[in-house]
Amino acid sequence: MSDLNKLISNLKSTFPQAVVNKQFDEATLSIYGNEIIKTLKKLKTGSQFKFLQLIDIAAVDYSQYPQKLFDNNRYAVVYHLLSIKNNQRLRVRAFVEDNNFPVIETATTVYANADWYEREAFDLFGVMFLNHPDLRRILTDYGFIGHPFRKDFPMIGNVEMRYDPEQKRVIYQPVTIESRNNVPRVIDEEGFRNG
Repeated sequence: MSDLNKLISNLKSTFPQAVVNKQFDEATLSIYGNEIIKTLKKLKTGSQFKFLQLIDIAAVDYSQYPQKLFDNNRYAVVYHLLSIKNNQRLRVRAFVEDNNFPVIETATTVYANADWYEREAFDLFGVMFLNHPDLRRILTDYGFIGHPFRKDFPMIGNVEMRYDPEQKRVIYQPVTIESRNNVPRVIDEEGFRNG
């Protein structure tokens, strides 16, 4: 049995309620968001796992995904873990239950470096991390309205900023560029253009 198949077998026996599959030569463990802390603790301390390092956290907006996953939950928070002892990586996908106000417990109690990753997911996707020590924007301005990586956020944005020489400061104003069709033009094998 390969190391990856052994990991998948261990995941299935330890987390029988989860969905475990193989994607891109890595194991993916999909769970509901309310199970994230106990799951991360088992993955970090379990003798068969030892995922001691959190590599990254990202959020995903599945609102336009053709296959509905986990009761049509729109958002998932994805944790990338590394076990140096076992030379393995694991992707943990936690589906957040409320599509209008996504909330999940902070992972900073298990992995201290989750702090800035969670701030990024909050800023760009609007996922709230319960009990986070300092949840505030990290990439956009403090006065920014909306979350730019959500599928329903307009691609041209809502406001633009520019320097006003009369006021001698940067000001915000409504976007002045025209909406564009962002369908890429693709040339297929026969040389025809799409779009």
